[in-house]
Amino acid sequence: MKALFLKYKSVVKFIVTFLTVYFVLTLAYKFYLDASDGSKYYPDYFTNLVAKQCETLLHATGYDAQVLPHPDEPSMKLIINNKFVATVVEGCNSISVIILFISFIVAFAGKFKTTLLYIVSGSVLIYVVNLIRIVILSIGLYNYPWRREILHTVIFPLIIYGMVFLLWMFWVNRFSKQEKANA
Repeated sequence: MKALFLKYKSVVKFIVTFLTVYFVLTLAYKFYLDASDGSKYYPDYFTNLVAKQCETLLHATGYDAQVLPHPDEPSMKLIINNKFVATVVEGCNSISVIILFISFIVAFAGKFKTTLLYIVSGSVLIYVVNLIRIVILSIGLYNYPWRREILHTVIFPLIIYGMVFLLWMFWVNRFSKQEKANA
């Protein structure tokens, strides 16, 4: 058993680090959500911010957009040209995806400064692409409501998770090259 553990030490270290970081960040995020009372920024600060930023981006693309608190659920209603097209829920704010991204990068950490810079820049990129994704999805739902299922459940998750996967692969290849250079 010890020989097996030593043989796969790096794999075990990766899994334990990934799960630990993921658990700690997810727990912190849950505490944040539990502490959000939704009075000023409904339903929580980040979801509200994403909805408002999407509204601004939709205005910039020429659409008359409006976001309003949803009366029946903890979300923001996204309205384009007086047509209710989508709700922005907590899962749309990209925080869970960023937590997953950070957990993987920390588990494959390189030099501290490089890792931190990559985490910050990757998280910002994920956040921005998520905003653009929601805006394009909303425009798609406005213009092609009969394509709702494929847009929401296939194409747009593929964009955000595909980008995260590419960021991971870029990091792993970069990290592997650093390790080879140091060997």
